[in-house]
Amino acid sequence: MTVVCHRPEGLEQLEAQTNFTKRELQVLYRGFKNECPSGVVNEETFKQIYAQFFPHGASRPCSQPLFSPPPLWGLQPSPLSPPCLVDASTYAHYLFNAFDTTQAGSVKFEDFVTALSILLRGTVHEKLRWTFNLYDINKDGYINKEEMMDIVKAIYDMMGKYTYPVLKEDTPRRHVDVFFQKMDKNKDGIVTLDEFLESCQEDDNIMRSLQLFQNVM
Repeated sequence: MTVVCHRPEGLEQLEAQTNFTKRELQVLYRGFKNECPSGVVNEETFKQIYAQFFPHGASRPCSQPLFSPPPLWGLQPSPLSPPCLVDASTYAHYLFNAFDTTQAGSVKFEDFVTALSILLRGTVHEKLRWTFNLYDINKDGYINKEEMMDIVKAIYDMMGKYTYPVLKEDTPRRHVDVFFQKMDKNKDGIVTLDEFLESCQEDDNIMRSLQLFQNVM
């Protein structure tokens, strides 16, 4: 069977479209091709390489998952939390969904570096828009309470007991109740992009947490 390989756009074009230098793009592409020789990655492969492909992924403490969504930002690692490999398959599924902007079932190198550029070096507005897209699981342009709960639960499952203070069993639901009530300005049961942006920018904890993305690489 013939394997069709995807060749990315020219590095000069990607350099113009992202916040990476040509040298950084070359390093990222070598790593991407090493893990994904075909030039694209499907969801199962994405899940398998999630912990090791992203910077510090394999040894990241459970309480500090890469790309943590706002509702659990602000929690501190427990002094007893060891570096560990966590079951991140559910969270990786939602990450893949956000990286796969065309909903094609695969992520190309261009998709990968575009998202990484936003998360690590984008403006606050760009990062918030990307986070909104992560929460908008069904891509209908809104976030409902069930979608928010799914994302927060996935993060909670990754963090488990390795946070300080230790999370209680009902913590995900309580977080969702508080944040959704705050974000749903007109109380219509959904959160729009404008509502999300306004609510996040009013919250100092969320805005401080966004700075973490710039220190990952």
